[in-house]
Amino acid sequence: MNTATKAPALGQHPRSGHLPAEERRAVTIEAVIDLAATTHPREITTAAIAKHMNLTQGALFRHFPSKEALWESVMEWVAGRLLARIDRAVAGVDSPLAALRTMFMSHVDFVIEHPGVPRMMFGELQRSDGTPAKRMARTLLERYSTRVHRRIEEGKASGDISSAIDTQAAATLFVGMLQGLVMQSMLGGDISWIREQAPGVFEIFERGLLATGAAT
Repeated sequence: MNTATKAPALGQHPRSGHLPAEERRAVTIEAVIDLAATTHPREITTAAIAKHMNLTQGALFRHFPSKEALWESVMEWVAGRLLARIDRAVAGVDSPLAALRTMFMSHVDFVIEHPGVPRMMFGELQRSDGTPAKRMARTLLERYSTRVHRRIEEGKASGDISSAIDTQAAATLFVGMLQGLVMQSMLGGDISWIREQAPGVFEIFERGLLATGAAT
């Protein structure tokens, strides 16, 4: 592969220190996510990142002025990749319920492919100080919830989802289901467990969207 024109895949970090600036930034972000899959984000030092990439810390800081700037870029990467993936997955899906299921499973696949991402998210959201990375994580949750909210409203308008459903509560539950699955998989040490449980969990959620309508 020609690393001068194409960024390496996640987990493949070249030894060469002559990558263009944007590629070096992208590879550094991916290195942080790699490390977060097995290391608590607060324990990831710039020395560990540099070692993982076969670079010096000086070379690392030529592309990021500080660790905080690097963490903010990681959160921007996560937000951009996850939302773009979901948007592509639901493009052309007319049924609101089918779109919600597709979003759910696409998110599950994203987490399985990048297990360091939820660790980074949880790590930032738990911080007491308002860092740029934490603000970006919150922005991601807001933008994500807006997408879920919109699909639920579309379902209510079309009659696929009961009009009695509290849209905000349903959107919160949607996100909470994903967070709960991720947390349990992390505690169990098997990220692939999410894929086994996700369909059944979503089915219960889906029935809830319809149950109120059936009862009224």
